[in-house]
Amino acid sequence: MRAMKPLSLALGALLLSALSGCADRLIDARVGAETVSMADASQVSKCQSKGNTTVGVLSSVAFYTRSAEAVEENLLKLARNAAIDAGGDTLVKGNSTEYGKREFFIYKCH
Repeated sequence: MRAMKPLSLALGALLLSALSGCADRLIDARVGAETVSMADASQVSKCQSKGNTTVGVLSSVAFYTRSAEAVEENLLKLARNAAIDAGGDTLVKGNSTEYGKREFFIYKCH
C-alpha cells in the first residue's frame, strides 16, 4: 500500500503538468488575431475606442500555480480574440485585479 503513494503522487504531478501545458492549446486564435498589436495608452490618442474586455484564465490547478509568463500569454491571446470580435486592431494592457485576470482596452488605429 505504501508503494502506491509515491506512484500516485508521481502520476498526479504528471497529470497536472500535462493539463497546465495544454491550457494554451485550448484557446483558439480567431482569424486575424495575430495582427492585433499592443500599444501604450499614450500611443492611442488618435485611435477609435472599441471598448474594453476583462479576460481570465486558469492560474492554478490544485497545488500547482502556472507561471506568470504562461498566464499572461493566455490572457493576451484571449484579449486579441476579443479585439477581433469588437472590430479593433490594437490593445492597451490595463489593470490586473487578481492573478489570472486582466483588463485590456480595445482600439481601432489602422
